[in-house]
Amino acid sequence: MPLQNDAALDFLLTRRSRPAKTLVAPAPNRAELEPLLTAAARTPDHGKLEPWRFIVVEKGAMVRLADLTSQAGQRLDKSPEDIAKGRSQFELGHLAVVVVEVQTPSAKVPALEQTYSAGAVCLALLNAALAAGWGANWLSGWVSHDPEFCKAAFDLADNERIAGLIHIATQGPIPPERPRPDLNAKTTWMTQ
Repeated sequence: MPLQNDAALDFLLTRRSRPAKTLVAPAPNRAELEPLLTAAARTPDHGKLEPWRFIVVEKGAMVRLADLTSQAGQRLDKSPEDIAKGRSQFELGHLAVVVVEVQTPSAKVPALEQTYSAGAVCLALLNAALAAGWGANWLSGWVSHDPEFCKAAFDLADNERIAGLIHIATQGPIPPERPRPDLNAKTTWMTQ
C-alpha cells in the first residue's frame, strides 16, 4: 500500500474556491506570495518549456485595469452590465496573479499541451493559496480574452494570452458548498 498523505488528500477532497467579491484585505505580501508561486511553478510541463509566466497585480494597479476594462467594453460594444461585471474583479480586487500562457514553438510539445500546463499552473496556484489559508478564486471573463486589452493592460506579446487571473486575499464569508459532479456519470471504467 502506498504511503498516503491524509492531510493533502483531505484538503483536495474539501477544497472550495472563495468568490472573489468576498475577499477582503489584507492580501499576501511578496514574501507570503513567493511560496505560492513556487508551488504553482512545480506544475507538469512536458518538454520543460515553462509555457507560462506570472504578472502580480497589486491593489494600486487595479484602478487602471478597471478603467481599461471600461474602454475595452465600449470598443467591443458590451452592455453596461457586462462592463460593470468586467470592472468589478479589478475594482474589488486586492491582489491578483495573472497566469500568462506563453506559447513556445516546439516540434515535440504540441501547443495544446502548453495550454494544459498553463491551466494546471492556475489550479496549482489557486490550491496553494487556499492551502496556505488565503481566500482565492480563478477568474477570467470577456476582458481577459480581448487582445487589445491584454496588450494595453499587461503588454502581452503575440504568443501570449491570459490563462487565468487568480485573486488572492483574506477570505471573507465562507460560501456554502455547491453541487459537485456525479462521479458515476463522469467515469467510464475500461477492463479490457
